[in-house]
Amino acid sequence: MEDLDPRRCHPEFSRAALDDLRWLGLNWQEGPDVGGPFAPYEQSARRQLYLAAWRRLRDGGFLYPCSRSRKDVAQAALAPHEDEPVFPAEWRVPAEAGLSFESPEGCNWRFRVPDHETIMFADGNLGPVQRESLRDFGDFLVWNREDVPAYELAVVVDDAAMGITEVVRGADLLTSTVRQILLYRALDAVPPGFFHCPLLRDEHGRRLSKRDDALSLQTLRSQGWTAERVLASVAENVSFPSELDSGSFTEPIE
Repeated sequence: MEDLDPRRCHPEFSRAALDDLRWLGLNWQEGPDVGGPFAPYEQSARRQLYLAAWRRLRDGGFLYPCSRSRKDVAQAALAPHEDEPVFPAEWRVPAEAGLSFESPEGCNWRFRVPDHETIMFADGNLGPVQRESLRDFGDFLVWNREDVPAYELAVVVDDAAMGITEVVRGADLLTSTVRQILLYRALDAVPPGFFHCPLLRDEHGRRLSKRDDALSLQTLRSQGWTAERVLASVAENVSFPSELDSGSFTEPIE
């Protein structure tokens, strides 16, 4: 359960996500509600693992403290990219500046990507994928100033610790996968295989995304959709309506 952001992640969202998955007919042998050999299964309870990885990356010279904000990066005079503007290389700080920190608290921490290296992987759905560092993506956050590990770091640490061999997720995370491959390499871990799926979209071609208050499974259920109808629509690649009968959405869930 990816529940690292304390401002956005609440227990009721986690419970609703599990309830929705079971309503769809999915079952699992291990997880946050049933336990298992790699517990805990909530990222909020795995902080010590992320701290150990942060220290290893810091000591290895892969990280540096960064005072630049997301707003600074967004305002940099650079062309937009599919995820975010590329962090300017001239804003880098020497890795030695981070060695005096006992904890990541108080500032942003960025992973220094290699200069102009082409990172490639074979996707199980899309075939060969490649991105060039400092052109397609730049130095990226692994820990923020609010003392929260970034998604990139947390999922890599979890995958390595849990022995994950296959990851299935949306095609909007292709560049994120390339970043994570660099983290696996820095942590001497073997990356899993990846399969990136097309995104579900509404009738206007907009992807269904919780950040845009898009239609949720919870809303479909409340409007009388059955699990069979949802799965059939996905299988047939049928667009979901952006609004149903009432035109009002419930709060998006994780």
